[in-house]
Amino acid sequence: MGKKTERKELVMCVSNSYTQKYYLDKKFEKLPKDVKDELKILCVLYTEEVGGIFTMMFDEDGELQLISSCDEGDLLYDDIGSELLIKKMRTHKQELFESLEKFYRVFVMGESIGSE
Repeated sequence: MGKKTERKELVMCVSNSYTQKYYLDKKFEKLPKDVKDELKILCVLYTEEVGGIFTMMFDEDGELQLISSCDEGDLLYDDIGSELLIKKMRTHKQELFESLEKFYRVFVMGESIGSE
């Protein structure tokens, strides 16, 4: 049977306010240190402000998704603040997020640079 390459979602990084842990997938170790530091700061500050779990992941098309979730029954989770903070991040970090999408498409999905 031939090897089938499936396009699927890939989590880049996660911050969890419940366990107070941060995770960056090894596929993104090639990112510059300042970018990795900025991702960590964004994720950790996000969960410090609204609580819950914050995930930055790429969908099957290579687009960066910002996802917030919480444990069932978490009364301290700020649902409205979560949406507002994601909207603010998308505006203020647009250039960073676009660069991350290009990195993902080239280094993880294997697209050529001229395919845009």
